[in-house]
Amino acid sequence: MAGPRGWALVTGASSGIGMELARCAGAEGYNLVLSGRDEAALAELAHKIEAASGVTARPCPTDLSKPRAAADLWTRACALADGPIHVLVNNAGLGRYGDFASDTAGDAREDELIAVNIVAATELMRLAVHAMRHRGAGRILNVASAAGFMPGPNMAVYHASKAYLLHLSEAVAEELKSTAITVTALCPGATRTAFFDRAKTETTWLMKLTPMPSAASVAQAGWQGCMAGRRVVVTGWPNRLFALLTRVVPRRMTSFMTGLFLRRTG
Repeated sequence: MAGPRGWALVTGASSGIGMELARCAGAEGYNLVLSGRDEAALAELAHKIEAASGVTARPCPTDLSKPRAAADLWTRACALADGPIHVLVNNAGLGRYGDFASDTAGDAREDELIAVNIVAATELMRLAVHAMRHRGAGRILNVASAAGFMPGPNMAVYHASKAYLLHLSEAVAEELKSTAITVTALCPGATRTAFFDRAKTETTWLMKLTPMPSAASVAQAGWQGCMAGRRVVVTGWPNRLFALLTRVVPRRMTSFMTGLFLRRTG
């Protein structure tokens, strides 16, 4: 049975921003399907959200890097909800640090990144849009990144994947502007999560010089923007400034500046 607000599917809910977005959805009365790789973390989160918010939260462990994983997740999520998904939170994402031109060992990791950040996100969004158009309403929150506004030497594929998700979100939002379906791209900068440790960027100038907001504050801003139907939410004034500068600074200079921030300090 749907809760007061319906059902939300949150990917990448095992930790970080995804976990906090799930808490935001639960706090607003949405029942939840929680997707991620860490089954134990999902089960623990589901228990905590149910206790705190009185909604139903169902773990749905998934590895979105696998072929057809997105379609399989959507089918299982609809079955767990026993009805429609009203909100899709496309949060699952991978990052990788390394020089694109010289790192021949990175091919498999980059394939996995593309599979999760681009292929799975696109497929879930397509399935959600089709279902929401049939129902007449819905909300989609794609967690992109401030990285999507600029090329990223040493994180080239990651930055490119987030630019893709940002532009896809804006384009589809425009296509759906005459409907009751909204698409929001959340674009945070560096955030206090384990993501950057896994991406091996902890020793870059970006991590040392950039203010690091909490995952909870980023999630709250993104959730509020999604519920308000905003198309793009950029968190933190440094990220909003960088996003603005990319529109006026020559592209080569943007690449150079980003490369400096993504250079390791030692």
